[in-house]
Amino acid sequence: MIILFGIFIRYNEESDTHWIEYRREKNISSDSENDFYFRYPSFQDVHVMIFVGFGFLMTFLKRYSFGAVGFNFLIAAFGLQWALLMQGWFHSLDYTDGKIKIGVENLINADFCVAGCLIAYGAVLGKVSPVQLLVLTLFGITLFAVEEFIILDLIHAKDAGGSMVIHTFGGYYGLSISWMLYRPNLDQSSRLQGSVYHSDVFAMIGTLFLWMFWPSFNSAITDHGDGQHRAAINTYLALASTVLTTVAISSLFQKHGKLDMVHIQNSTLAGGVAVGTAAEFMLMPYGSLIVGFCCGIISTLGYIFLTPFMEKYLKIRIHVESITYMPCRES
Repeated sequence: MIILFGIFIRYNEESDTHWIEYRREKNISSDSENDFYFRYPSFQDVHVMIFVGFGFLMTFLKRYSFGAVGFNFLIAAFGLQWALLMQGWFHSLDYTDGKIKIGVENLINADFCVAGCLIAYGAVLGKVSPVQLLVLTLFGITLFAVEEFIILDLIHAKDAGGSMVIHTFGGYYGLSISWMLYRPNLDQSSRLQGSVYHSDVFAMIGTLFLWMFWPSFNSAITDHGDGQHRAAINTYLALASTVLTTVAISSLFQKHGKLDMVHIQNSTLAGGVAVGTAAEFMLMPYGSLIVGFCCGIISTLGYIFLTPFMEKYLKIRIHVESITYMPCRES
């Protein structure tokens, strides 16, 4: 990796020492026009989501909490380096000198790329070794860079929050790996797949970090100004609507009005995922609430009905089971 970085990676104009000359040449008035000042706050939020949000979200299994956080750290640290190279070859290659020029926006996109692999990791938690995870990440980021190039550069689709590029890819990549790793005797280890009280609490920490910073995720690389402003507002409202809907649907389908922690940890984020592609569009505030409402219903019902169907008939076993429930009132 060091050799590849030494050969290909260089600073772009806004992070190079020649920024002063570049600013003068482009008639840029001050240093405040540097992209760093617009993007870095969002980069910080996205970075927290990758290392803290996803890491703690994976701790819901009682037997794999240490591995969830530790391997998440490993995957993200390796993945962002490989992503800078792969995405750089497709998007940031300067053909005049054959170098990849990177800045703060490249760092955000590398985190986005890693997010796709971390989503897939959730489907194989506890099934694979660290070396296997690194191999999955290597191939996952390579495939991600290819499909991102096709969707964004060839088709020219708008996908500010990565609903198509990141979340759809990560979901199907994880399902594919889980299907390939299926074994007939996998049911014998089902007792290890449940959660306990403290594992669900730690997973909720990850959920809350992801939930709070998702507006930054969806608006991080949108156009400065009104587009970025709308993306944050639309995501904010969609997430809020999803929480109420998820709680209502979960309590409706569970016994005695209790809430399934799996739904609260995952379905409450569905609105942020779904609104990502259209985050900077003129959805209007009520439209964002409608998106969140629909996503809360679809995601929660998916966990209730679709997951057992996939495990039984499609031979895809994913870790979404929980043996503990959160009561809505004191018993």
